Amino acid sequence: MNDYVGASKAVAKIRMSLPTLTDTEARLAQVLTEYEFLEEKTPIKEIATKAEVSEALVVKVAKKMGFNGFSELKSAILGYRKGHSADLYSEISPDDGLKSIATKVFRTSVQALEETLAILDIDAVERAAQALAKANHVDIYGVGGSAQIGRDVSHKFLRIGRRFTVQDDSHMMMMSASVLTKQDVVLAISHSGTTTAVLEGADYAKSNGATIIALSNYDRSPLAEIADITLASTAQGGPLLGENAAARVAQLNILDVVFVQVARLDGELANERLARTTMAVSNKRKHS
Repeated sequence: MNDYVGASKAVAKIRMSLPTLTDTEARLAQVLTEYEFLEEKTPIKEIATKAEVSEALVVKVAKKMGFNGFSELKSAILGYRKGHSADLYSEISPDDGLKSIATKVFRTSVQALEETLAILDIDAVERAAQALAKANHVDIYGVGGSAQIGRDVSHKFLRIGRRFTVQDDSHMMMMSASVLTKQDVVLAISHSGTTTAVLEGADYAKSNGATIIALSNYDRSPLAEIADITLASTAQGGPLLGENAAARVAQLNILDVVFVQVARLDGELANERLARTTMAVSNKRKHS
């Protein structure tokens, strides 16, 4: 693993652990990741004082994030800052011109893609593809922007002859879940992993035997706890862009990988159906 990928994984680990932290622990995490004077020689006491917490809590939070201790966490943050990705993201300001805005928007998406690739669980992708390939029926649960991701996925899979149904209403999700069986799959999409309608629908579907695939920006979210398979993106954001915009790009790419693998599993049948669906809409395009 090269230093850049390793640092990206480390910082993604920090970001994805945030939903599991208390308010005090989250404040400490913010100090750790934003402290501009952080150096390899920075003592734990300095960070504890800055965050107004005990040194013991600093060690506890480092371990909660998946590191051996404060020193490993500090090294991960410093390694990330040294990599070129550390300079990719900066929040849009009132003084930015359109060129600067475009650059920041694009670079935020590039960063999300690179970091998501660094932490992508290939085994989970394979299991998700296998589950979708074998499913009798697939329902996609999501609201707002997550529902739009679901519609893109539904459109993509229809191209190879697989019909996915998008449910973006809490009542429809519960009705769907009530009739699913162990031969069926739910693809539950929630950026935060805490969307009530998606959680309730996925939980009910699972109680009826359906396989739950979660797609979220946090791999320790309540949705991930329900899921049989979790596909995680990682994206940071600020007041204007937020996380969702960049995460949406990363999540669409994750599902593109799953789509390609399902098509591979389907083999010639996928190619045949792709040719048929492409032909079906070809006369809807204006030719010169």
